[in-house]
This record gives sequence, structure tokens and C-alpha cells, in this order.
Amino acid sequence: MRGLKVYTAAAVAASLAAASAATLDQRAAGLPQGAGFPLAAEGTLKPRADGIPNFAAVDYGWYEVGDDFLPPDSGPGPIFADPKHPYRSNQSGDPTYRVADTSNPILQPWVRQSLEKANARVLAGGIPYNPRERCWPAGVPAFTVYTRVRPVYIVQGAKDVLLINEGDAQTRHVYLNVPHSMNPKPSWYGESVGHYEGHDTLVVDTIAISDKTFVDNYLTPHTKALHVVERYTLVPDGRTMEVKVDVEDPGAFTTKWSARQTYRLRLQGEVDESPCAENHTNFFSLGVAPIPEAKTADF
Repeated sequence: MRGLKVYTAAAVAASLAAASAATLDQRAAGLPQGAGFPLAAEGTLKPRADGIPNFAAVDYGWYEVGDDFLPPDSGPGPIFADPKHPYRSNQSGDPTYRVADTSNPILQPWVRQSLEKANARVLAGGIPYNPRERCWPAGVPAFTVYTRVRPVYIVQGAKDVLLINEGDAQTRHVYLNVPHSMNPKPSWYGESVGHYEGHDTLVVDTIAISDKTFVDNYLTPHTKALHVVERYTLVPDGRTMEVKVDVEDPGAFTTKWSARQTYRLRLQGEVDESPCAENHTNFFSLGVAPIPEAKTADF
């Protein structure tokens, strides 16, 4: 497994500020509002002089348009909500918990049974396990639907790229222009290697993802053979990023399937340190899944 680095929010902010090519054409002032956040309508990312696509922006973050995957252009797609029990966030009416549509033909029988068990808990009035709310890492590809209320920052180095969700500083490392390790040990975010394609796309190939994670917010499980390829592409408007996700895991799914996500560039300011695990381990005594605790100290 490739070496793990630890980055503080201050270090991330410094890295972003140091990237002179990552400045915007204009600073936001009185920008129009959208979805609760100021849209960077008057600021677009400048191209880098070296021809590498520029995903980094000082004082700006990438916000998901939603915390469910979007359907692919064609072919098998991801799990969505059961039409009889539509999912609504707290920004679109009375909130509901997710109930998965288990009729999706991509599901192997044991995966369908796992989802039906999670559905039954919700329909009985229980509180489902949610990795984001309990401070567990999202995994891949669920990282791209982890939370729409916290931005993702992208730090581009010469040999690697950091994908950082501000919530709990969840960080993925993408090692550039190298092959996968021979036998990487499974981990929360697996081993990601990547490369740039053209002047607008970052391709990320991830394996060795812990089967403690789920592929989405419906708690769809997977095996350790999960293989995910993501294509992060900048839209010509300079403030939109499209992500195509290809998922393959014969032990969990009957076929390869795809999904999409869209990010918008919005004014954010400094990176906010938000340590999730400082919350109570069992708030309101609701019997929810525990916040993870290490058996030994890190330092």
C-alpha cells in the first residue's frame, strides 16, 4: 500500500493559496444565489500554463448538486429510491430516510437481501446507519455523494492529487502516472492511481476498497474485488465539474454499471476544520451505529 500522508486544514489551505495558477478570473462580489450557496457565476478557473487541467481554486470549493448519483447516459445504472418511498432531503420538504429500490437488476441476491434489511429498519420507524453522520469514511465511489453541504477541495501536486471533503477532512490520495501496487491491503479509500487526459479530465482508478464501506447512501454493499474508475471532467464554463463513475464487482453486481455526479464551483473561503468525532458517541440515546474509535493512539 502506498504511504499515507496526513494533511491539516491549515496545510491544505496553504497548498491551495500557493497555487498561483489556481486563481480565478474575477473575485466574487454580490454573486447571484443558488441552492443556498453563492454561485461563482462571475469567476471561472484559469487554464494552467502547463496544459494540465486546473481543478484548484483559492477560496472556492466544489459542491455536489445532490447526494444521490445521477443516472448514466445509457446502460445499467445505480440504486435509486423506491418510487413508493421517495427520498427527500431537509432542503426539499419534509425529510425522509432512504428506502432503496431493490428491483434494480444489477443486484446479486445477497446484496438485495442486505438492502431489504436496511429498508425494513427504516419502514419500521428505525434510524438507518449513515457513514457521514457517524464519522465513518465514505469509501469509493460513495465519496462523490458523501455530502452536498460541505465542499470538496482538489489539491494538485506533481506526483499526486488530493481529493478532500471538508467534512471531517475526509481525504483521498490519487498517485499520478504509476501502476497499482501488486497486492494492496484493503483500506477505507482503497488505492487510487490516476492520470490526466487532454486539458480537461482527471481519470482515477481505485481498487482495494474495504468492504466495510458502501457504494452509495442506500447502504449498497460490495466485496473486496470492487473496482471503480472515475473521470473528473471540467465543463467549458469553468465552474462546473462532471464526474462519470464506472463500477465493477462481480461478487456484488450482475453487471458493470455507471453513474454520474455534477459539482458546482462556489465561494467558500478558508477551509473549515470540522472534526466529526467530537460529537457524542450515541446522541439522543437512539441506538445508532457508534462513532469509530481506535484501539491504540495514533501518536
